[in-house]
Amino acid sequence: MNLHSGLAKTQADKDAFLANVALLYYGEGLTQSDIARRMKVSRATIVNMLREARERGIVDIRVDGRSLAASGMARELRERFDLADVYVSRTGEGGTADPALELAQLARVAATAFCDIIEPGDRIGVEWSRTVHEMAMQLPRLAADGVEVCQMVGSMVSSHLPASESCAILIANSLSARCYTLHAPALVANPELAATFLSEPTIRAQLERLSQLDMVVTSIGNLSADTHLVAAGMATADDLAAAAAAGARGIMCCRYITAEGKACRMPPDDRLIAVEIEMLRRARKRLLIVRGADRAQATLAAIRGGLATHLCVNQPLAEALLRA
Repeated sequence: MNLHSGLAKTQADKDAFLANVALLYYGEGLTQSDIARRMKVSRATIVNMLREARERGIVDIRVDGRSLAASGMARELRERFDLADVYVSRTGEGGTADPALELAQLARVAATAFCDIIEPGDRIGVEWSRTVHEMAMQLPRLAADGVEVCQMVGSMVSSHLPASESCAILIANSLSARCYTLHAPALVANPELAATFLSEPTIRAQLERLSQLDMVVTSIGNLSADTHLVAAGMATADDLAAAAAAGARGIMCCRYITAEGKACRMPPDDRLIAVEIEMLRRARKRLLIVRGADRAQATLAAIRGGLATHLCVNQPLAEALLRA
């Protein structure tokens, strides 16, 4: 941001100025226009200042996650499915908000849930998904001693998603934590090549780390044609149809799971370099973040399989789960 008024001569001056603007807005309750008039700058400049203050950690806006988890809908889901906690995001009555707004609000709620759940010394496994990436973008700067963040799906690029390692890197940066990326492609050409990669000492050590996680952050997709498994060129429509016929009901960490939450070994499973479903189940804390009523059956599969201890969903999905 460029302070056209020339009020900031050094970085320290700029930080102090941003902090004062933030106090007027969040502390005094002045409007952006009020502050602009007082500071003799444009309203657009104040908007940019407030955004920069949040991005740089000068302002840390937090919502008490206990309030989110205390709603009647969250409590009913928690009791019905025997979960440690449930967080429900809302954007309006009936869940009629546009998809971008629904995703943004779910990401904010999930970031709050993440901050509630994390503990010093945790080793955290992070999935590759758009939902997890959006949550990572919403995380505040958070002091968490001794935390490690691990990429759970090998490197991959999709037109729909950032690179797979970006989710882990963003979370690690927010926590000032050590980040362990998975130094292999998510998908290789054939099972023999996958076996070669998995036998490499470096890859074997990284996967061993994934078998000793304290917490996992995942999402789950259904077997629709627009799943990012297809968008990334990792599976075809025929692959999805065959997996569905074999009993697959959801996709987690690029692997199929059945209605009971068990691994469904259908292509491209034997060509993947990624965490195994059983490794996810071993973690003490399993935060599952999902959006959309069309993912109700996939979400139920994950819950039945013990792949979630903490659930973060939007209102339409929460209602669908309660009807199931």
